[in-house]
Order: sequence, then structure tokens, then C-alpha cells
Amino acid sequence: MPERTVTVASKVGLHARPAAVFVKKAAALPVPVSLAREGGPAVNAKSMLAVMALDVRHGDRVVLAADGDGAAEAVEQLAELLETDLDA
Repeated sequence: MPERTVTVASKVGLHARPAAVFVKKAAALPVPVSLAREGGPAVNAKSMLAVMALDVRHGDRVVLAADGDGAAEAVEQLAELLETDLDA
């Protein structure tokens, strides 16, 4: 199961628009994807409610993981997204 820890670049964290952009991208991927605050429990990255409930803020470190064929590519795509200010 590929996994990557990234720092969230969006100034508002994963709230409102950045969360919607992230969840939409995750939902379009053909593999199960999870997101967790570093050291915390993982949630379904394809669920807007679950992602918002993590209360991820600017500069927080999160762990992305995916499983199945294409999982490594999915993790890389989502990591690039989180390392970009999605609210700019």
C-alpha cells in the first residue's frame, strides 16, 4: 500500500474550496484512497464530510494512502494537489 506524508499548502487548509477540489480528484481515481492527520486515524479521501471533519489546516502534515492497481500514481497525484495552494 503506497503511502506519502505531505504538508498542506492551502492557506485555509482542507476547508471549503480546497477540500472540494481534493475530494473531487480523489473520487475520480479508480482506487480506494485514505487521508489522515499525521498520527491520527485515516478517513475515506472520497468523502467530503470525512475530509472536512479532519480539520486539516495550513501547514499540517497529512498521510495519503491508496490500495490496488495504480495506487502509487494516485498517491502522487493527490500529494501534488495538497502541496499546491488550492485557494489561490
